[in-house]
Amino acid sequence: MATNAIDQTRRMLSLVTYLRERPGAHVQDVARAFGISEDELISDLDVLPMCGTSFRGGDLLDIDTDGDRIWWHNPDDVAEPLRLAADEATALLVAARAVATLPGLRESDRQALLRATAKLETAAGEVGAASSRLSVTFESEGGVFADVDRAISERRRLWLRYYSPARDELTEREVDPIRLFAVGHTYMEAWCRSSEDRRTFRLDRVAEIRLLDEPAAPPELELRDLSEGLVQPAAEDPEVVVEVGPGGRWVAEYYPHDSAQELSDGGLRIILRTPDPASLRRLALRLGGEGRIVSPPELARSARQAARAALAAYDEPA
Repeated sequence: MATNAIDQTRRMLSLVTYLRERPGAHVQDVARAFGISEDELISDLDVLPMCGTSFRGGDLLDIDTDGDRIWWHNPDDVAEPLRLAADEATALLVAARAVATLPGLRESDRQALLRATAKLETAAGEVGAASSRLSVTFESEGGVFADVDRAISERRRLWLRYYSPARDELTEREVDPIRLFAVGHTYMEAWCRSSEDRRTFRLDRVAEIRLLDEPAAPPELELRDLSEGLVQPAAEDPEVVVEVGPGGRWVAEYYPHDSAQELSDGGLRIILRTPDPASLRRLALRLGGEGRIVSPPELARSARQAARAALAAYDEPA
């Protein structure tokens, strides 16, 4: 079942109460109680120690597991009444007002957030009044995130105009969203109705988005394990050889690869795999004189042609 950010937050808040009442609870029992897998539960437990009443130290949740049982070592410390410092109250109020303006937010959630914000302003006193002079403006990705999150929650289909960097074009498609996740950037995993396959969309490349009345019905799919990163080449993917100079060594840090051999000039000979070799043309153009594609030959020729076309464009009269 697809889980959105709001569902996960609600589950983790309930998990804190559950664990407080059940010291040493078994992982298997807790996962069954919340209707999630043990791996999902462990993932939540990895996040909880970064949560607490403050980031000032000493009041974060001290929760760990040995794989069988779950232990919360400081439940009494975080049970004390919450007292926000001035900077914490200001940050919370500014963030709450900003989130309340997001497009796509359900009206019931917006009203609940506004009521909570009003109570916090009253409790914060002068700090609350001062925070009203600050504001945050979200970039377009914020609106896209809200629409996707709403579509997942309401199980609705989405229409997108999406920029594909590999083809350097905008495409239109309908998708059934599955989940949101972040690996460097924020992405949506969805079932694409155009390709009838699972696809991943980077939110900052969505040029336009619209919620449709048609219900989303993605097929039952096993969620990908992203612990090793978003791009996980398969053994059967085509092999690409790239040689880079000293200024292009960063390629080995950003692209998963099979090997990186040192060259005499301080560069690297990198062997990597990708299901779409043509997508590396843009990498070749970005490297300029600091790199070249060696093989496959057809990709090397295509990259050279793209470079010549780009140079020719500078020679044309304005």
